[in-house]
Amino acid sequence: MALTYRALALLLRYPTPEVQALAPAAIEAIEAEALVPAPIGRALARLAADLAEGDIFDVQERYVWLFDRTRSLSLNLYEHVHGESRERGPAMVALLELYRGRGLELSANELPDHLPVFLEFLSILPDAEAASLLGEASHVLAALGERLHKRDSPYRAVFGALSALAGDPADAEALAALMQEPDDDPGDLEAMDKLWAETAVTFGPAETGCPQAEALVSAMAVPPTSRHGAGAVA
Repeated sequence: MALTYRALALLLRYPTPEVQALAPAAIEAIEAEALVPAPIGRALARLAADLAEGDIFDVQERYVWLFDRTRSLSLNLYEHVHGESRERGPAMVALLELYRGRGLELSANELPDHLPVFLEFLSILPDAEAASLLGEASHVLAALGERLHKRDSPYRAVFGALSALAGDPADAEALAALMQEPDDDPGDLEAMDKLWAETAVTFGPAETGCPQAEALVSAMAVPPTSRHGAGAVA
């Protein structure tokens, strides 16, 4: 079990005074476990300092602009797999049952595929199993990291850390499929209105889908005790 996952989850949560107060402790936990490369650790420390020392309204506005108003940066993992299709619902239910099977109960306003929630879950698993599950989403994490890097956002350090922790590297084909999709500009209000009016937005080629989408869903839906070894999925 690694506190690093919980620390990264905190850095990705909506900034509140509590998050600001705990950000330095999150970096201490990451440094103590030394599971991420030192350069990424230093970038995480800069993010934590920025969160802790920044004006609360400024850091909250930045967060909303990035992760709430920009769908291509959504922190809801299944949005990049299923979009708003009906398939997302059963996948969410399966993931919720997986959490409950390990004793993790969510509050009414938490989505099971929300990345900070998923990282909290990984923090209670054995390290190898957590890395394996994280690896199933590595292409989504890499795409988010690249989009944040393009924006010169300090949050990109979190995704660099997650890529380093993942048991498997991002599949090149799956990553390319995600990166081919439009990267939203929340400042373009006309385009955003059109995007949010769509009923079934997907983040992969319309006909073929994302190559690792089914693997991500099935890996999360299988109870950990029935996995082979560390829980790797072929």
